[in-house]
Amino acid sequence: MYNGEGVTGSAEGLDGTAWNVVGHIYTPKLWSDNAFIWHALIPAETFVPPHVHPTQDEWIYMLEGELEVEFGFETGNVTANKAGPGDTVRMPMGVAHGIFNRSGKEAKCVFGVSPSRKLFELFGELDGVTDPAELVRLSALREVDFLPPPPDAG
Repeated sequence: MYNGEGVTGSAEGLDGTAWNVVGHIYTPKLWSDNAFIWHALIPAETFVPPHVHPTQDEWIYMLEGELEVEFGFETGNVTANKAGPGDTVRMPMGVAHGIFNRSGKEAKCVFGVSPSRKLFELFGELDGVTDPAELVRLSALREVDFLPPPPDAG
């Protein structure tokens, strides 16, 4: 854990760490028992499939670009919510959500979860994993449950 005082520089991750998770570059900025925060570079036309964090609240603060965050998978009434610079996306514990960059441009944002639980460890395990079945298997071991991706995910 990195719960001590100090500054994590704008171009740095904790201990120089950065992960490639589903084609996104995640750079951890803060990690304690109570919160985990990371910077994300999300390339155009990429996505994080619908999933649930049963033990964490999650949020996104948009810096640049645009993302669509979809909710409603539990009811089958899926809605896309667009978020741009300055917007905050709230993804409560137990609510399924998918994150899509359909904008044609890279997006930059800051993600956070509370409490941290096992997500920091999961990102280390997922770094560079390209097999969807392995991504789903590892995620389930670390309290992130994926739903099947929608047919129009790209």
